[in-house]
Amino acid sequence: MNVGFELRVSDRKGEGVFATRSFITGEIVMVGIIDKILEENHSHASQTGVNEYVLHAGLISKVNHSCDPNCGISINESGAHDFVAIREIIVNEEITFDYAMRNYDVDYFPKQCMCGSEMCRGRITGWKDLPDERKEIYEGFVAPYLLELM
Repeated sequence: MNVGFELRVSDRKGEGVFATRSFITGEIVMVGIIDKILEENHSHASQTGVNEYVLHAGLISKVNHSCDPNCGISINESGAHDFVAIREIIVNEEITFDYAMRNYDVDYFPKQCMCGSEMCRGRITGWKDLPDERKEIYEGFVAPYLLELM
């Protein structure tokens, strides 16, 4: 069964998740399933509320950050994060999202962002440190609790 993505080596980032088929804008790329409730935030945690963090099952925790991502977040009926294409994704393209789309505060990554995007902010930030113009671009593709914390 082709789920549409697989884990591969990613330049400069170790591992990453890559598309094995094309996705159109608005299509669900990865379905989120909560594997474990966590005590605190960390590099693979997804924030689900003000002080609530979870670990997703499967390859979602392997999806890398980009300051110019091809996926956004949509909360499914279980409260987990689905990844939704915010633009067309082609075969062999790395699936990415901006970590600011799910976490209010991010302070556990190296000082220098390694996404390689022309739109790179220089460092990985959380929602609270995201420039207002990026927040507007991400409208509809971020976890709703972030909007409540503004």
